[in-house]
Amino acid sequence: MKETPRAIGSAPSPRRRILVLFAHPSPDRSEVNRPMARAAANLEGVTLVDLYGEYPTFTIDADREQARLRSHEVIVFLHPLYWYSTPAILKEWQDLVLEHGFAYGSGGTALHGKIFFNTLSAGGPEAAYRAEGYNHFTLRELLQPFEQTAMLCGMIYLPPFALFDARNAVEQGRVEAHIADWMRVLAALRDDRLDVARARRAPRLNADLAGLIREA
Repeated sequence: MKETPRAIGSAPSPRRRILVLFAHPSPDRSEVNRPMARAAANLEGVTLVDLYGEYPTFTIDADREQARLRSHEVIVFLHPLYWYSTPAILKEWQDLVLEHGFAYGSGGTALHGKIFFNTLSAGGPEAAYRAEGYNHFTLRELLQPFEQTAMLCGMIYLPPFALFDARNAVEQGRVEAHIADWMRVLAALRDDRLDVARARRAPRLNADLAGLIREA
């Protein structure tokens, strides 16, 4: 994200810069994540990276990605839920980019204090993600490896921003409202209007936006 001097009288610079790492191996078939990525790319203060587009052979440039992480205060993984986790390229990204001495371990403090969360679409209904449901665990429980990764790296972990029953979202007319909520969250994080302490205790980030976001 190129930064330019701010002219007198122009809008203030974002308080937090947001990096959205978009991972979808078949974006042309994406009815939810791709339009969310497009919307985020148009929001001031947000840098969108299409990982499959940028690294089609999975040859990830760790130095470039680490520089991106250093220059942003909020890190978001945007993806469909694949086998209770992310598409493969995000695992490769983590393995190569979150190195010892950079993200954790001796001298690995580059990510300390940054905010991290997953934004995802899940094919099943919300009722399937509970102890008595089809998947036996809540979404936040299934994503605990990401929470522990954030903790190891000294990051502030927020619960997932999730759309359930995503296969039927277009037919049911839920996508536009979901994208609008997504933009509200990004803008609130950018402008420091989201109650981070309260959000950290929520089962998912978009469960009660009215209670989390202070309107401008």
